[in-house]
Amino acid sequence: MDKARLLAISAPHSSDWLFALPVSSCGLRLDNEAVRVAVALRLGLEMCEPHQCPCGAMVDARGTHGLSCRKSAGRGARHQQLNDLVYRALRRADIPAAKEPAGLVRTDGKRPDGLTLIPWREGRCLSWDVTIVDTLASSYVTQCASSAGAAVEAAAARKHVKYAGIATTHTFVPVAVESMGPLGHEASEFLNDLGRRLSLISDDARETSHLFQRVSVLIQRYNAVAFRGSFIEEDDDVSG
Repeated sequence: MDKARLLAISAPHSSDWLFALPVSSCGLRLDNEAVRVAVALRLGLEMCEPHQCPCGAMVDARGTHGLSCRKSAGRGARHQQLNDLVYRALRRADIPAAKEPAGLVRTDGKRPDGLTLIPWREGRCLSWDVTIVDTLASSYVTQCASSAGAAVEAAAARKHVKYAGIATTHTFVPVAVESMGPLGHEASEFLNDLGRRLSLISDDARETSHLFQRVSVLIQRYNAVAFRGSFIEEDDDVSG
């Protein structure tokens, strides 16, 4: 786990939240608890007393269980907020886009998270789908201890399989991110390109770095929400 953690925080853009100015209006501010959780995850420190998660599993003192627990609060909101960040950045870059486009579905009937309404590259519109995986989850930690970003690249590969049909007519990009910060190489290339297009609109050369910082801050913010979701609140404790 420690090797996976150290490799992950050394990956490009994993630590961009550390360089972000805490400006709330720009989505770059973390509250005190989010900073505490982010630092503890980064340094491998204990965050809490061992306790039972609402899912029934035991949470150790490092508190990382909530980052991958399917019943933990914050997972759905984290996905939604990252998708919204991509959508708003495209709109700011003067690229019309739609979330969950009704006319574009994969073979099982599910839709991608978004679609540009004008061509992105080589005459094709861009379709994207957000996925966030936990670096320290038991299913990924061994891979991540061998190679930084192993979990996120595996998740991106699965997205390509699921959206293979859409990729024949559109440019498909999996916006894949790990809980400890690493970005998939396709997501990184996409954000670099998007940041460059934002700079052309705003004439601000810092757009790309600010975009990566927003993504990094968002991940850390919702890591804290997911961590808190591993606690049983007093009102939810039926035994009382």
